[in-house]
Amino acid sequence: MNTIKSLVFHRFKIFSLLSISMALTIVLLMIRIKLTHSFFYLFLVWNLFLAVIPFAITTYLANTPKINKIGLALWFGVWLLFLPNAPYIITDLLHLKISSNHFLWLDVLVVCSFALNGLLMFFLSLLDMETILNKHIKSKKTNLIVLCILFLSGFGVYLGRFLRYNSWEILQSPTSLFNDIFSIILYPNQHAEAWLFTLLFGVFLSIGYWMFKVLHKP
Repeated sequence: MNTIKSLVFHRFKIFSLLSISMALTIVLLMIRIKLTHSFFYLFLVWNLFLAVIPFAITTYLANTPKINKIGLALWFGVWLLFLPNAPYIITDLLHLKISSNHFLWLDVLVVCSFALNGLLMFFLSLLDMETILNKHIKSKKTNLIVLCILFLSGFGVYLGRFLRYNSWEILQSPTSLFNDIFSIILYPNQHAEAWLFTLLFGVFLSIGYWMFKVLHKP
């Protein structure tokens, strides 16, 4: 109970702003449903929920007084597994190509608002994890790990968007998942799009994270 109180107290501003922002996305979605009589973009609510998971994990870890390295390693693995779900929402912009011209502007607002929230939680969560890792390892190693995480997230988004894998499929169908991963790694010429997407999306996230850190400094 004390941990929860401390968490809410120290992160009240962030929680408040995220709550307002996410409430706006839901309102926009409800307006869209009302005007178009279509529930097509309702899946964005689920995608946003998945984006909350890594943010919730690092928020908990950041407010846990003591955590051993084994526990941190386990939490890190789960966190990394769900982390690509946050920036993944950006790729939902692809659905705009089937939107009707009349309400295209509303669809843009809906998808962008969900994507913005996902991206914000991605950056906040990664910043928390960087702070946590700095307590256990040297900052130079942390910087390298963070850079790898950014590009791994890009790869994770590719697996989710184009190969249609979910985070939990590492347990449900690991053989199929790892076969595809190894195929991409071992035969880059046959998977040029995967490498290009991972590189460009990783650069996009890296620049965005660097800007976020600069702006986030008090």
